[in-house]
Amino acid sequence: MTIQQIVKDSRTSMDKGLDAAKREFASVRSGKASPNMLDTIRVEMYGQMMSLNQVAAIAVPEPRTILVTPFDKGQAKAIEKAIRESDLGLEPAHQGGVIRVPLPQMNEQRRKELVKVVHKLAEDGKIAIRHARTHGRDALKKLSGVSEDDVKHAEKDLQKLHDDHIVKIDQLIKAKEAEIMEV
Repeated sequence: MTIQQIVKDSRTSMDKGLDAAKREFASVRSGKASPNMLDTIRVEMYGQMMSLNQVAAIAVPEPRTILVTPFDKGQAKAIEKAIRESDLGLEPAHQGGVIRVPLPQMNEQRRKELVKVVHKLAEDGKIAIRHARTHGRDALKKLSGVSEDDVKHAEKDLQKLHDDHIVKIDQLIKAKEAEIMEV
């Protein structure tokens, strides 16, 4: 393995951590409805846990309503139950084969709770980025036949990559926080 390969692998791992944080942020509810809000919901169907988007079509016909159309109409009750029991604070209503999920107005306390959730998700992303950096450093130390200067330069490159990714996550936090707190 070469220094360039280690740095490249570390960058890929850090990018994955950043992408995971973006996906998680998309599932956190802000003022308007989004199909991604229900991505984290898992439904028990046919004896196993499945993602909601695997068992139903999700649409947003209005800014404050999500429409969930189960592929198997007989599983509508299970889907409704999974949405109700999620930590999103939603009250779905089953109407003729489709499930309407109206988004209630968020009060100040709920907004602050969601900001805390965003910070926790961001911390998970930062941890993934730190792990990628640590893994890269360990791989660099195990290299043989490479000068100490080259290893030091590569470690600086890794640190710069790490810092850049952390800054990106911090920017995502600020944007999502502003979106949530917007009335």
